[in-house]
Amino acid sequence: MTPDSTTGIHSAGSGLRAGALAARAASAVLAQSSNAQRNRALAAAAAALRVGQGNILAANAEDLRAYEGLPALRDRLRLDARRIEAMAVGLEEIAALADPLGRVMAEWTRPNGLRFRRVSTPIGVIGMIYESRPNVGADAAGICLKSGNAVILRGGSDSFHSAGAIHAAIAEGVRAAGLPEAAVQVAPGRDRAFVAAMLSASGLIDLIIPRGGKGLVTRVQAEARVPVLAHAEGLCHTYIHAAADPAMARSIMVNAKMRRTDVCGATETLLIDAAIAPSLLPDIVGDLRALGCEFRADAAARAIVDGLPPATEDDFDTEWLDRVLSVRVVGGVGEAIAHIATHGSEHTEAIITEDAAAAEFFLNATSSAVVLWNASTQFCDGGEFGFGAEIGIATGRVQARGPVGVEQLTTFRYQVRGSGQVRP
Repeated sequence: MTPDSTTGIHSAGSGLRAGALAARAASAVLAQSSNAQRNRALAAAAAALRVGQGNILAANAEDLRAYEGLPALRDRLRLDARRIEAMAVGLEEIAALADPLGRVMAEWTRPNGLRFRRVSTPIGVIGMIYESRPNVGADAAGICLKSGNAVILRGGSDSFHSAGAIHAAIAEGVRAAGLPEAAVQVAPGRDRAFVAAMLSASGLIDLIIPRGGKGLVTRVQAEARVPVLAHAEGLCHTYIHAAADPAMARSIMVNAKMRRTDVCGATETLLIDAAIAPSLLPDIVGDLRALGCEFRADAAARAIVDGLPPATEDDFDTEWLDRVLSVRVVGGVGEAIAHIATHGSEHTEAIITEDAAAAEFFLNATSSAVVLWNASTQFCDGGEFGFGAEIGIATGRVQARGPVGVEQLTTFRYQVRGSGQVRP
């Protein structure tokens, strides 16, 4: 490490500490705020996004100028009136959700008369590290405000200007509701040392949430000294069972793979029963090929459909995030589940079948965070779950799994009421 980089980390750490201490104080205010007050902040922020659309689009144009000739990145970065409106609507939908705080999750009375309650509370200060998509900042801010958490946002350097303009609108909403502006913060610059400072901020930040590519998530998980709520790759499977309705299977596969190929809920591997593959696989390949999809297929699938490129075992471990689909023919639901257990990332899987017993077996035996029956894997999304939005998809087994919304960003504590009891 060079002396300059050490100085950079020290400077970023100092800035992070000041911001985190302010966020900690703001989180105490948020925890005691009313649901109505937090909803006012969200409504005012939504209004500010709409009024500030021109400023946001100008900031976004500044970001886009640096990425001429890179259409995929530009699409992730690009904002327009429709996307800004979607951010505003998302905040309003979050505001319409029930209050996640103060919920009595369980209560009981002991023989000695002590009355116990488990009550939902905020986590505290959230650190959100995300890449490219500037709208993620609005979703994260809204979910954190609704759940009573302060948040420090560090977006990708490629969306720096856009993130700042969006934050200005959110901050306007927070101020309008009489809540501390430090409740929602953004990194003050592009310095990568700020990320390192966030990851080492034990005692200042309570939870880190990374949202981005494999490289970002892997780095955060390796370096963090703060608890991390993250997802592995979205290596999602759709399994077409022998009792599938063919028309339904074709429709779902087109959506699961091609609706958006660059999202973590996109199907990356098709598993199809040997009993139905000869009649159905050629149609599915035709449907997808007409939309520009390419394939990596095992020997059994290639024997059914001529011209499919061969798949390697590594292909079945690949999250394509592109118009590429791995295909394997399996000998039944047990073999499908075994394949998923070997190659999957415990993100999202789907079974297509009219056999309820086979579906229930698949739903119960597959350990992924989200499992669907007769529906597209692209429904793995907080908005589709009724969460208003999501801060990410969690595939770990601690704190939350699947889409992370306001309820998933709460923890709990115990309240115990007595009448003079002493312990013998």
